Amino acid sequence: MKLATMPTLGTVKRDMDELFERFFTPFAPLGYEPFTRTGEGYAFEPVLDLVETEKEYVVRLEVPGIPKENLDVNLEGEILTVTGHKEKVAKDKGENYLWEEREAGRFMRAIRLPKPVEAAKIEAAAVEGVLTIHLPKKEVALKNKILIKA
Repeated sequence: MKLATMPTLGTVKRDMDELFERFFTPFAPLGYEPFTRTGEGYAFEPVLDLVETEKEYVVRLEVPGIPKENLDVNLEGEILTVTGHKEKVAKDKGENYLWEEREAGRFMRAIRLPKPVEAAKIEAAAVEGVLTIHLPKKEVALKNKILIKA
């Protein structure tokens, strides 16, 4: 088999993620699926963490070597989407790669947030190869007891 036709690490990871998702999705909280399908045509899928604090959700996405100009963060309803692209490293003349693992091309990650967030207060920063997105939770009105008239 030629080296160029071997599956990339990203392809193997995607296949394993799909396999695990089939087994463990039924055990997730009812109605909540954090990761939506990214679709075909994307070169790789950066890894991420989604954490919750009392006041916000925080997403940390590994994007080493990707300038912030090549990243887009969008929120539509409760779906946060991060897209971007990583440029292929130019090969020097006379070099013959024996192994090549660095991924290049476009990517997309979509995350379904558990609850609505304050869209106007979202902040994102890319520092040292990590894109951090702070998503403040919406204030939830307290339940009011309603009196029944006689």
